[in-house]
Amino acid sequence: MHGLINRSFQNFMRDSYGREKWLEAAARAGVSPPDFEAMLTYDDALTPKVLDAMATLLDRSRADLMEDIGIYLVTHPNTEAVRRLLRFGGVTFEDFLHSLDDLPDRARMAVADLHLPAIELHAHGAGRFRLICACPVAGFGHLMAGVLRAIADDYGALALIDIDSTVAGQETVCIQLVEAEYADGRIFELGKRVS
Repeated sequence: MHGLINRSFQNFMRDSYGREKWLEAAARAGVSPPDFEAMLTYDDALTPKVLDAMATLLDRSRADLMEDIGIYLVTHPNTEAVRRLLRFGGVTFEDFLHSLDDLPDRARMAVADLHLPAIELHAHGAGRFRLICACPVAGFGHLMAGVLRAIADDYGALALIDIDSTVAGQETVCIQLVEAEYADGRIFELGKRVS
């Protein structure tokens, strides 16, 4: 697994619960040294161990943890670059949804050797969509549900988002766009520099 992905899990734990909680999770998962290097590649088997250690420490299910991580990726000040990458997907939440198929390629433009799981959007009319997520790590669909909930709020859209089905290696997220302009969204400036 790419270190950037593992590092995002580490940062979520540290930013949300403190460095000591992260160190405890890392020790339980056998991460030594207890910090992931963003540009290295790690054994794929390590990532589920890390997620399970985090879930156990927080007394949360893997699904709930992954959804919280998805929300964190869009809303935390330390992850503004992720929010910006996502917001380049379109002017409206629906535009963003239609751009999701291209997200793994956009991520590779930013980090050439980063391979996100495949995602595929299916439109079913009247604001209804299904997002099919390949899941090399169980819970990726839940992470995407968290991202979608947070980014809908970011756009000011009212959307109902839920996991519909989970089969080996694939999770399906159902999206119902209720109202595209429900509230004022967060300010997003295309030309703003990220530090």
